[in-house]
Amino acid sequence: MLNEELDDKERQYSELEEEWKAEKASLSGTQTIKAELEQAKIAIEQARRVGDLARMSELQYGKIPELEKQLEAATQSEGKTMRLLRNKVTDAEIAEVLARWTGIPVSRMLEGEREKLLRMEQELHSRVIGQNEAVEAVSNAIRRSRAGLSDPNRPIGSFLFLGPTGVGKTELCKALANFMFDSDDAMVRIDMSEFMEKHSVSRLVGAPPGYVGYEEGGYLTEAVRRRPYSVILLDEVRKSASGCIQHSVAGAGRRSAD
Repeated sequence: MLNEELDDKERQYSELEEEWKAEKASLSGTQTIKAELEQAKIAIEQARRVGDLARMSELQYGKIPELEKQLEAATQSEGKTMRLLRNKVTDAEIAEVLARWTGIPVSRMLEGEREKLLRMEQELHSRVIGQNEAVEAVSNAIRRSRAGLSDPNRPIGSFLFLGPTGVGKTELCKALANFMFDSDDAMVRIDMSEFMEKHSVSRLVGAPPGYVGYEEGGYLTEAVRRRPYSVILLDEVRKSASGCIQHSVAGAGRRSAD
């Protein structure tokens, strides 16, 4: 089994290597044509200075148009076949660099915002069966925020999902995280049953200045600091102290309550 997998990997490597060599040769050919074209333009300028009309005519109506035609054909071929090598920076490379800096997935940067939002219900329903009202409410909240119709100083949405086990409360949060940030791992789950006492709210948002533990931060604030692009799921919120619900934990960012 292992030998078969190794043979398969070696075959894939050989195919990719051949493709890379072909693309490199094509790219080198394009660069060579560009260099020849540049030299021809320099030569025609030199001929113009010395008054060599025959040389100018040869370059202007013969060699340069031919090189330009070759370059156009090579560039078109390059755009169709190039998969491993490129001779210019595209939006894909820019998005990849920005994704590493910001943590926003590449596919979400390249995808049009309007098209993505218009099919939001369809994407969520691919994972959540039924629950039309909840899916529509979440989708509308996201669209309002993106359209600039919501208060920028308030969260995009704070949702309280109620129902028995298995109806899709947590799954909807995962689907939302995947839709917005391209990964189920973009959902941060906090078990609110650990915050049953009123004083435990400080563990959630951090101790106030001057108190022990102020520098450590809270469960929620640290989770948001580490993963700013994520959906926060406050699971089993009914088991937490009332102070946790009334506290302004949803004052900024995306919040989902279960």
